[in-house]
Amino acid sequence: MKKISILIPCYNEEENVGPMSEAITALFEGELSSYDYELVFIDNDSTDNTRALLREICRKNPRIKAIFNAKNFGQFNSPFYGMLQTTGDCTISMVCDFQDPVELIPQYIREWENGYKIVIGIKTKSKENKIVYGLRTLYYKTIKKFSNVEQIEHFTGSGLYDKTFIDVLRDLKDPTPFLRGIVAELGFKRKEIEYEQPERRAGKSKNNFLSLYDAAMLSITSYTKAGLRLCTFAGIFCGIISFIAGIVYLVMKLMYWDRFSAGMAPLLIGMFFLGALQLFFIGFLGEYISSINQRVMNRPLVIEEERINF
Repeated sequence: MKKISILIPCYNEEENVGPMSEAITALFEGELSSYDYELVFIDNDSTDNTRALLREICRKNPRIKAIFNAKNFGQFNSPFYGMLQTTGDCTISMVCDFQDPVELIPQYIREWENGYKIVIGIKTKSKENKIVYGLRTLYYKTIKKFSNVEQIEHFTGSGLYDKTFIDVLRDLKDPTPFLRGIVAELGFKRKEIEYEQPERRAGKSKNNFLSLYDAAMLSITSYTKAGLRLCTFAGIFCGIISFIAGIVYLVMKLMYWDRFSAGMAPLLIGMFFLGALQLFFIGFLGEYISSINQRVMNRPLVIEEERINF
């Protein structure tokens, strides 16, 4: 009997861990009863009642396991680490808020049985804010255009990964893993399943501007040279414009010596413009340096505080 591992990362999901465990358990006791399974929750240092609920859920069902992180290790490290702890013939990763529909699991497994090592979900529509969805679309298209490797639009990480690919992930030893890029760069031939993303079942999204910014910067610094090249091209462009402006002012001054008075305004505007441009690109270069620094330090992905049912 093949074993399916389901990984559910969570953070402050007290409203959802119970219904999620019930929905997945019901699925494997019914439609997927021919498979063995394990359900692994990895909690990223929740501050609500999530851990107490998980302890009770694990007590009632030995096939449900839990990992409690010692602190919050971020939205990428925790799920990635959780995938490495699974023991099934394949691992399915889904979020805890039901925005990755549970109904996708049988579809993932069906395509896996057809021979695909990786089966992923692609959002074609979403019931989230249309402006947010539009901005996500713009972001994905921009990254895809400038990336050194193929990028997958509207792929959040939800999908099925064969044990052979999980072994590839174990060998990476990347302290700042970006699963979406890794799947595109190193993954096997994959099957993409389209779905409409529903609204959260309960609770509030834990994503904010800073977490979304971190995600964007990680993908940019890991898989594109666009930022560095943009710095170079912008510097060249500003240098050319400044040179042309200088020549024009020199000619105007020579031709109209007594009448032409440029004043301080062009000088001040140019100084503020170039100063702002330099600060922007220094910050941008800092993002690349920060990414390099994290990889050089090679800190552990996660430090565990407790394991249940392993």
